[in-house]
Amino acid sequence: MRLSVATNYDPRLIEAIKDYPVVELFGKLREDAVGGGRAPYQLAQVSRKQLAEHVAHARRVGIDFNYLLNASCLGNREITRQGQKEIGKLLDWICEIGVASVTVATPLMLQMVKTRYPQLRVRVSVFGGIDRVRKAQMWEEMGADCIVLDSILVNRELKTLEQIRKVVKCDLELMANNNCLTGCALSPMHMNALAHAGQSWHDNNGFFVDWCFLKCTEMKLRDPVNYIRSEWIRPEDLPVYEEMGYDLFKIAERDIPTEMLVTRVKAYAERHFEGNLLDLVQPYGFKGIKENHSYYRRGLAWYLRFLIRPRLVNPLRLRPMKRLAELRGMTRPLEGPPPVYIDNRALDGFLERFKENSCVGIDCDECRWCHQFAEKAVRIDENNRDQALAVYEELFDSIHDGSLWSYKTKKDNKQ
Repeated sequence: MRLSVATNYDPRLIEAIKDYPVVELFGKLREDAVGGGRAPYQLAQVSRKQLAEHVAHARRVGIDFNYLLNASCLGNREITRQGQKEIGKLLDWICEIGVASVTVATPLMLQMVKTRYPQLRVRVSVFGGIDRVRKAQMWEEMGADCIVLDSILVNRELKTLEQIRKVVKCDLELMANNNCLTGCALSPMHMNALAHAGQSWHDNNGFFVDWCFLKCTEMKLRDPVNYIRSEWIRPEDLPVYEEMGYDLFKIAERDIPTEMLVTRVKAYAERHFEGNLLDLVQPYGFKGIKENHSYYRRGLAWYLRFLIRPRLVNPLRLRPMKRLAELRGMTRPLEGPPPVYIDNRALDGFLERFKENSCVGIDCDECRWCHQFAEKAVRIDENNRDQALAVYEELFDSIHDGSLWSYKTKKDNKQ
């Protein structure tokens, strides 16, 4: 087993995981010339000096660093003189500080890096959308050293995974603990929106209202089967993938408390976990973390720095964001029982259906395999759920009717 682990740039993380089968950390600057797969407000503030020191610390204990250049769209800036200059400077610095590999999401970026920086290993991001044999072969033919398969599309397609592993010779990686919806229709929009959010040259300067995240989390809360109809791989199910020849697994999430990252590494390394599956796959809603923890100290002010932009949005209409963040445990630790609990032990046997059957072309409401496990495993605090869904509706109303960007809605103007 090899684990590629997200970093929050806490030096304690490196010391805590160095004795597990962790071969690399992955991360990036909050903003750079390329962008990536997270908005700036989702990432820890880290300077170039701090990132370089983190890379050096990891190397001293035998852990490599993978720098993410995984924006799915660069706005065509990569085919301009200025864009090429900015990308070149970024890659020069990445090499100078001892980064071992980079992750890209576009074929042009892959071949640019392989041509100009042959010392770097290049990995293809999950945003590359690789979900079949021929697509994986094309990336390999273009020079990919490693491919992260599209977890949304293939983590439950075991026959497809088996065929890809038999044919493709380069390294293959599986995202183990993301919790996007399987076959999600929001994915193309979301990856492009996130890419632009972290690009240093973009006019929005880090401003980002993540509608896709809001919609995804609302869908799960409204219909619990969506917590199960997801892409995660349980620690207990890793042997199924290992038997097919997969041994490299990616562990998210960047900028969550170190304690939670260590919990995730331990669970996957030991292939066993007792407790709430959301502790392994969700990037918020943590228990057992003190309120004065650095993760929470940033509090609302952290988000306000990125969201309160009167020239871009009506700040008054963003107040529901604060209420929602508090209800879902995004800005302070949860008190009492978690509002959503997924009993990991109740999911034993869940993967059996997928060993022989595909989900492609199947009507979920007729199959109802995930529904059955949702009924057994998912418990929701109905009071918290009702409050949160009301706030989601308020937010969506303001986004969909345009009032988020104006001081009066159309309805108000008619009165």
